[in-house]
Amino acid sequence: MRGWPLIKLLPTRTNLKFVRFSRAFGALSAVLVIASIIGCFYPGLNMGIDFRGGASLEVSKPAGQVVALDELRGSVRDLGLGDVQVQGIARRGTDVDDGSTAIVSFQIPEGRDQTAVVRQVEAAITGAVGEVTYSDVAVVGSKVSGELFTSGMLALGLAVVLMFAYIWFRFEPQFGFGTIAGLAHDVILVFGLIVVLQLEFSLNTVAAILTVIGYSMNDTVVVFDRLRENLRKYKTMPLREVIDLSINETLSRTIITGVTAIMVLAALAVFGGEALFGFSIALMAGIIIGTYSSVYVAAPIILLWGVKRGGAADDATPVKLGMASRP
Repeated sequence: MRGWPLIKLLPTRTNLKFVRFSRAFGALSAVLVIASIIGCFYPGLNMGIDFRGGASLEVSKPAGQVVALDELRGSVRDLGLGDVQVQGIARRGTDVDDGSTAIVSFQIPEGRDQTAVVRQVEAAITGAVGEVTYSDVAVVGSKVSGELFTSGMLALGLAVVLMFAYIWFRFEPQFGFGTIAGLAHDVILVFGLIVVLQLEFSLNTVAAILTVIGYSMNDTVVVFDRLRENLRKYKTMPLREVIDLSINETLSRTIITGVTAIMVLAALAVFGGEALFGFSIALMAGIIIGTYSSVYVAAPIILLWGVKRGGAADDATPVKLGMASRP
């Protein structure tokens, strides 16, 4: 078929003037970042069981009988207890998951009696899936969940600091600040999206944000690596033109990588079930935001700060990255 594969339809060379619109998009980014920060406090994140606390119990049927996980999840969700998590596990005393045992986790609304809520859940499950055996009822308090939330935030902060250290040693300091600005922008906007869509903020969401940090970092390194090459190659070209040239030269690679990842995540969001929906949406948005920030957040900082040409940094031999090859 003529024109197939579709990748051939992408232009091999573009000459888009990205820097020309950097101020307008920079102002837009600033507004969105401020709005996202405000949204994280009011109305706030929709905390899941991992960070709010709740109860869990083990549900099992006799060996050979299967517990319908969808019916199990639906029966508890209909009680209006917020976030509900259902996971199949191996039968007690064996290493085989034969579908007869599951763990159900749910939130306990403030002011409600814990014992009464657990009994209500057990009655709803029995009505939906038939007679089952309940065991290992456990309640996780808000203190433990608060410590888990703190640990998750520390993990995000540490990831950003390590990324900054890597860029600082790989490039010049202004490249490091550009990367940090881009990473902070991406993380904050993903938090803002989570607030707007009222997605459950859970450990899965933290994993999605950490993945976004890695993706954004990689995309920014590709642009910066090409920028550093071009700064050595075109020593008299104005900096804004070198930035535009570097972004255009990596644009097709960025589009192909991003679209491929988004296609996979879209399928995961549709067919992965409720447990993976929030993870997929947050990651898809993060990839789009990360690509945008590499162009309109990280690179413009280099333009504002400026770079040295012809100095020791320019004479250094660049370290080649497999992901940073010419498209």
